[in-house]
Amino acid sequence: MHPAATQSSQQTIDQFSKHVIPNYTRYPISLVHGEGTYVWDAEGKRYLDLFPGWGCGILGHCPPAVVKAIQEQVTHLIHIPNTWYTEAQGKFAEALCSRSFGQAFFCNSGAEAVEAAIKLARLHLSPRGKYKFITFESGFHGRTIGAVTATAQPKYHEGFRPLVDGFLYAPHNDIDAVRKLVDDKLCGIMIEPVQGEGGINIPKDGFLADLRQIVDDAGALLIFDEVQTCMGRTGTWFGYQQWGIQPDILTMAKGLSGGVAAGAIIARHEIAASLKPGKHASTFGGNPLAMAAGIATVETIERENLLANVKQMSDRFRSHFTALQRELPIIKEVRIKGMMIGLELTIPGTPAVSQCMERGVLINCTHDTVIRLLPPLNITAAQVDEGCAVLSNVLRDMAKAS
Repeated sequence: MHPAATQSSQQTIDQFSKHVIPNYTRYPISLVHGEGTYVWDAEGKRYLDLFPGWGCGILGHCPPAVVKAIQEQVTHLIHIPNTWYTEAQGKFAEALCSRSFGQAFFCNSGAEAVEAAIKLARLHLSPRGKYKFITFESGFHGRTIGAVTATAQPKYHEGFRPLVDGFLYAPHNDIDAVRKLVDDKLCGIMIEPVQGEGGINIPKDGFLADLRQIVDDAGALLIFDEVQTCMGRTGTWFGYQQWGIQPDILTMAKGLSGGVAAGAIIARHEIAASLKPGKHASTFGGNPLAMAAGIATVETIERENLLANVKQMSDRFRSHFTALQRELPIIKEVRIKGMMIGLELTIPGTPAVSQCMERGVLINCTHDTVIRLLPPLNITAAQVDEGCAVLSNVLRDMAKAS
């Protein structure tokens, strides 16, 4: 048993079965300790985690600077309502906006950030009667009723109708379809710069620029959902910087505070001014612990030159997987943007998850056929090689079986 464990995986599973609502499909192991790119279960087995925290572990597990920042902050303030000023929130807001634009509002999650963005856009343009949004098929924006409505995937709508009025859906990368949906009620277009849950779908050249032009012509707003692409995930601080197309509002969460629950939006100053007192709030948003962790995350990325590491390790992953694609016909496409990696297969990819886990590597499968990796920004060359070797062997076995 691992020293951090006080009970076996099975004991924890039994405890869950009695007391926790079973709304997640869980793997039959209890994780008890993480360090960098590795995590251990209760029985002491070590796993190379190429999908840490569903993308939240942008610096891996328990990054030392983040741990230290939380330890120091917790002795001074744990929570203070937003009716007071706190140093950490101001400093983190400055760190984010000085690397992007505008002003920040803090919440606790990606779905909350999306809700805040939707509300702000409607507040800003409601005097002009604008309320409609265009979002994209295969996109994902969260689990609240507004964010679910914005998610143009029917499977997430089942059981929750009627949904929020005013949302229209277009195929990803289809600019003509977008133009056909535009009218004088258009409030905003919301898109992930790289679709994450949808399978690491990357925009075509010029697509985001065309969206920028459409909203400008329509007097609407461009919202980038950067819940997955923020904090250097793509190799720049924010995903929009990969294409040089600045949105009016962007959302953030996941890796924002190095694994601590945090969400935020950034909006251009003139738009941010519409979020007046009483219009929106978040009790725990911007709390001192999350803000201290966020500051430490920014400082770590810069101190360790991790944006450059993303480029190097992204190229290394690409080298492994493009060679594997030439070898295995079951790999239909390799899609990589920084530390966002998708391998689209011609066969179901779910078996690869359990087979990799048995061999000590944690990955994800999304949209049935896409193997998805969201490695930490500080992954090493040796760890890239280790993970690719295991995944490659698993896919070779699957190819033979198919």
